[in-house]
Amino acid sequence: MEGLPFIKMHGLGNDFVIIDGRVNPVEIDAELARRIADRHTGIGCDQLIVLARPRNADAQAFMTIRNADGGESAACGNATRCVAALLMNENGTDQAVIETGAGILVGEGAPEGITVDMDAPRTDWREIPLAEDHDTLHLPLQSGPVADPAACSMGNPHATFFVDDVLGLEIAAMGPGLEHDPIFPERANIGFAQVIAADRIRLRVWERGAGLTSACATGACAAVVNGVRRGLLARRVVCILDGGELMVAWRESDNHVLMTGPIAVAFTGFIAPDLLDGGTP
Repeated sequence: MEGLPFIKMHGLGNDFVIIDGRVNPVEIDAELARRIADRHTGIGCDQLIVLARPRNADAQAFMTIRNADGGESAACGNATRCVAALLMNENGTDQAVIETGAGILVGEGAPEGITVDMDAPRTDWREIPLAEDHDTLHLPLQSGPVADPAACSMGNPHATFFVDDVLGLEIAAMGPGLEHDPIFPERANIGFAQVIAADRIRLRVWERGAGLTSACATGACAAVVNGVRRGLLARRVVCILDGGELMVAWRESDNHVLMTGPIAVAFTGFIAPDLLDGGTP
């Protein structure tokens, strides 16, 4: 069949179109990414993932990420788990090494799904990045009833608001303005976390370039890191998202954040030439 083969996968409803360009390189620009991600005239996804040959000899693939709006991202936790599962199945192993714009990430099989070592969080204002020097535990940022978020980077910028009732918030109304606030020169993912117990939170995330998604894994990692830094959370936390649960553990031994959750294949297919060329199928 003519067209570009793809696989559609998701982690807790956070969905991806994955294209394998390791043998035959594939170039996806912002415009084409937007067409593919469109849920009415394209395939539909939160992020578009393209695999390429790795530059690092220890990795099995290099993963590039484009959000639904065509913008690039260096990290995506749920996509990393999906790609890790594909590579482990392909190679018959229980571990996969993936090269990303945020560095080398390692995925492993786990009883609850796939675990990915997301490396250490970055908490300096320059690393997130912020536009200027601020205390990253208390940003001077407010929208409606939410204020005083903490920020960190999990390979992409995150701000987490700790709130009393996450389901009572109009996140779709607040998200765009917070994402594009001048304090974030590269925009940011905006998390809203309700602490249920020291080891349990209810979380919703407005994702940079994708909007309110059913699950944001790097957002869950950032929420736990920021919650531990605030003295609100333990280092091992169940994160309840709209699409299900992720387990996040921030290890003291090496400062790495481990994120575990399920993945699923939705379907496979071919991207029609008309869509690739700028039309609709």
